[in-house]
Amino acid sequence: MKLKKNIKAPNFKLPSTNKTIFELNKIKNKNIILYFYPKDDTPGCTIESKDFSKLNNLISKNNSIVLGISKDSIESHLKFKKKYKLKFNLLSDEKLSVIKKYGVWGKKSFLGKKYMGVVRTTFLINTRGKIYKVWSNVRVKDHAKEVLEELKNI
Repeated sequence: MKLKKNIKAPNFKLPSTNKTIFELNKIKNKNIILYFYPKDDTPGCTIESKDFSKLNNLISKNNSIVLGISKDSIESHLKFKKKYKLKFNLLSDEKLSVIKKYGVWGKKSFLGKKYMGVVRTTFLINTRGKIYKVWSNVRVKDHAKEVLEELKNI
């Protein structure tokens, strides 16, 4: 199923870098920026994560939280978060359950090789738990700024 605008964001539970189990439905009255990325500490993912971190105060002022999700382990996430002083939590989906539920597991190609992986995608979920906007095949340059601009329109 393709997730799109105006449908309810599927609930999920995943381990978080704040040492708790994060559950989407427990977040009430906040917008949620959920960005799926391929791998901790790789060039594109680092830029994207640092950009969201830089804008985190403005995102918070817009009644919103940011969460990054990849299939890396919590240990990997904790190192990544600490190394770049990320100001938000990362969620670990080693079993790919949420990655697949959100339809971001797909065919990719790199240097002519085809493989399955996380397609960089961001979901903006509004305070009512509905998907407000989806960015697929994200280009990291200025992406966080674009999401922040969209937040102001909600």
